[in-house]
Amino acid sequence: MQDLRSSATVTNDVALALNALGQELAVDETNHNASAPVFHVEVEGAPRDLHPVVRDEVYRIAGEALRNAFRHGDAQHIEIEVRYAERQLRLRLRDDGKGIDPKLLSDGHEGHYGLRGMRERAKLLGGKLTIWSERGSGTEVELIIPAAHAYMPSPGLPRSWLPERFFRKDKERKR
Repeated sequence: MQDLRSSATVTNDVALALNALGQELAVDETNHNASAPVFHVEVEGAPRDLHPVVRDEVYRIAGEALRNAFRHGDAQHIEIEVRYAERQLRLRLRDDGKGIDPKLLSDGHEGHYGLRGMRERAKLLGGKLTIWSERGSGTEVELIIPAAHAYMPSPGLPRSWLPERFFRKDKERKR
């Protein structure tokens, strides 16, 4: 039960956390006698503090996409771009792997909830998740979250910037 409430990352730097996860997955791939893809994280814009709930969900969405790229993509290159823009937070993961079967992309795989879970988490955040893929041409996953939902407010601003659904969950947990 404690794991459900604990943070997914130790730091508020989601790019740093995803870089650590990518390096760990690369070592794991190498240990399984496969050559690990070249992995890179790029940050655009001045990093901003994310609300803890947003940070954890962004990490989980990107982590699922990253695991899929390493484990199933047969990619040579995987990159993540985190862009801190004035109006939105954008995270984009690209690989040059084998792509995702269109049926799997639209319907998912029975008994597996990775893609569905990613979409549900993005919706919870008030964000938009888009996944492009074509057989033999790799995959691109893009998550966009409006700044008003993603970033911590400046000191002195009310917390009203955060959607009410976050507060309902906190209140329900305390019951």
